[in-house]
Amino acid sequence: MGGTKMLAAVFDSSFRPLARKRQKTQGYEGVRAGLDRIVKTIKNALEKAEIRVDQVRGIGVGCPGPLDLDRGIMIDAPNLGWKDVPIKKTLEKEFGCQAIIANDVDLGVFGESRFGAAQSARCVLGVFPGTGIGGGCVYEGRIIRGRTSSCLEIGHIQVIPDGPRCGCGLKGCLEVVASRLAISAAAAQAAFRGQAPHLREMAGSDLSKIRSGVLAASIQAGDVVVEEIVRNAAGYLGTAVAGAIHLLAPDVVVLGGGLVEAMPKLFLESVDAAARQHVMSSFTSFKVVTAKLGDDATVMGAAAWAQDVIDED
Repeated sequence: MGGTKMLAAVFDSSFRPLARKRQKTQGYEGVRAGLDRIVKTIKNALEKAEIRVDQVRGIGVGCPGPLDLDRGIMIDAPNLGWKDVPIKKTLEKEFGCQAIIANDVDLGVFGESRFGAAQSARCVLGVFPGTGIGGGCVYEGRIIRGRTSSCLEIGHIQVIPDGPRCGCGLKGCLEVVASRLAISAAAAQAAFRGQAPHLREMAGSDLSKIRSGVLAASIQAGDVVVEEIVRNAAGYLGTAVAGAIHLLAPDVVVLGGGLVEAMPKLFLESVDAAARQHVMSSFTSFKVVTAKLGDDATVMGAAAWAQDVIDED
């Protein structure tokens, strides 16, 4: 993914951070080059931590896109141009220890449940709106997953019957109306029409420039229409969350990702209000919170999940 950051972190057995190394991926680099970059980033982090390869007990990796979790294969990552990438096999051969891969959002939710905003919760539902909308659930300390793949694709719950077509091919998905991309597109139209003068001054109607921080600054400056767009999107998010609450009865719902980090109060209020409006009265004991760990949620979750899986084997 062009400009996307790859983060490797080294932790001791008590999950104290020893070192970290951040790299940018190089757009549509080939699979071999991408795997070499992953290996190099891990090795650089180990060198920084002054840890030998033979001292590594296990490696956890958070990956986007469809995965074969048991075989450790990234099936398809369209934004990277990768297909059928043998991450587990490559890392185990290179480092001589067990490698565990999981969905990056699942690991972020797991990190928040172990170390962050949802510690001691029995059931945690995590929702992370960004370019898309990722979801994950941790139930009694375990990531809920499918037979071979991750699940909780909350971004593809239908919220508008026969609505606009989503990138996945279905119609009316949550992502179409509540992702950062959808919000930015609606805000760009408002700026173009002159309804959001502060946004127009900051970014024009250029979709690529209307990021989470710019949206937040636009609202802060007084663009009421942009705030309405974001609150409307967060309302759809809360409606989808309500459906998930009926299925899972989580005691904590964690909201995370760049949009939420930029506008935590707005998202917390809007999602909580919409979710409570759409759940049965017997399901209202949940609490909506914002994520605490930021980028560390996924790497800490990956390390902790790898330890749990390895300890079971």
